[in-house]
Order: sequence, then structure tokens, then C-alpha cells
Amino acid sequence: MNFAICAVAAGLAVQAASAAEVPVLAELFTSEGCSSCPPADAVLMKLDQLQPVAGAHIIVLSEHVDYWNNLGWRDPFSSALFTRRQSDYAHVLDAEVYTPQIVIDGRVQLNGSDARDIQAAVAKAASKPKVPVEILQAAREGSQVVVHVTIPPLPSGKSDVWVAVADERDQSSVAKGENAGRSLAHVAVVRSLTKAGSVSKSAGFDQTLRLPLPAANAGASRVVVWVAQPVSAVTGAAMAPLAAGSLAP
Repeated sequence: MNFAICAVAAGLAVQAASAAEVPVLAELFTSEGCSSCPPADAVLMKLDQLQPVAGAHIIVLSEHVDYWNNLGWRDPFSSALFTRRQSDYAHVLDAEVYTPQIVIDGRVQLNGSDARDIQAAVAKAASKPKVPVEILQAAREGSQVVVHVTIPPLPSGKSDVWVAVADERDQSSVAKGENAGRSLAHVAVVRSLTKAGSVSKSAGFDQTLRLPLPAANAGASRVVVWVAQPVSAVTGAAMAPLAAGSLAP
């Protein structure tokens, strides 16, 4: 068995092990230019590593916004895409735009440093039924990511299917701005985010997707797939490690 098959098999084992747990998506909007963000980055790491909420599988993502970049330090992981996504959430959730802000399952926003309230929100989100999402393949092929996703038809309505490719770990030595002189660590830093299609009551989703692999994704990465109403409630999610190569035919 080659490395790629082993890695994908390991990813499937992770999904199987967490099958009894309800997936909950936690999106942290953060910035290396914000002095209040490092504690939230640390909270997100603990959520990812410790999985402190019984009955929940917390799938975390770090989405670095770009509106702090004019204060002396350009966050190397920042993107206007995440700024727009955060603004869309603020509109839907009737909230302010700030960092660090965490959105749980697209339903509620909280201060990203407030571990107790975040865990309570995760527990509440885990009590809601979820659509099963399966990642059958997640591998690198040259400059692309190949992801095979299957989702059954929904009980009702129509939702979007999102795919994120994220670095497992990143670290920066910040030279300027509010965090000057600090070494900052991050988990699940999103490098690409794609709306891959839709799923509805009349049609499920069963596709092999080929997505661009950003050059920065040279180290360990993960793929996260979720089903959501437009920038709103997440109704299903899954995560898998990104293997170094593709599955054998």
C-alpha cells in the first residue's frame, strides 16, 4: 500500500471514529495585525487538539481578514475574500465586524477568545441534526487538490457545498504593527475557499473536484467540506487530511 492510499485510509478512519460525534464548524476571523487575536488563535488550537465538547467534532478554520494590513504589518495569510465573508456573516447575524470573531455553524457569532461561551455554542450546535458529508478522496496531484465528495439529497430546500483547503499549522515572526516582536502560531489557516456546487431535495452531490493548490500549501494540509445555506446555517461538514499523492485507479 503506497503512502497516498495510507494517508487517505487514515483520513477515512478519522471520519469513521468521529461518526458518532456531530460535526460543528468553527470559523475564526483573525489577523496578525490585531493585538487581541493571539489569545483567540490559541483557543482555536485547543478546540482543534482537545475536542472539549462531548458529542461534538469541532472542525476549525482560521480565516485571516485584510483590514488590519494598513497598520504596519501585512498579514501573509490575509485575504479580502475572508473580509467579505465576515461582512456577509455580520449582515446575516445582525452583528458587528470585529476581530477576533468566531462563527459557530454559521448560526451564532462570539468573541473568539471566550472559550466558555464558544464551548456552550458548540454544544448547542451539536444538538441539531446534520446532513452526512463524506470525503472519499483528498489528495495532491501536481498543482491541484483532488477531492471526491458525496452528500445525499437534503430533507428539504437547497444549500451550497463549500470546500476549503487549509494549512495544518503556520507560524510568523511579526516585525511591525500591534504584535511586533511576537511569534504567532495558527491552526487550519484557509488558503483556498471554493463554492463547489449545490445540493437539494431533488439532487445529492457526488463529484470529484479539482481545485488549484496554492503554492503556500507545501506542508501538511487539511480539506474541509461543508453544506450551508448562503453564508448561514451549516447543516453538515467533514474534514480529511490532504494526502501527498493521489489514489491508485
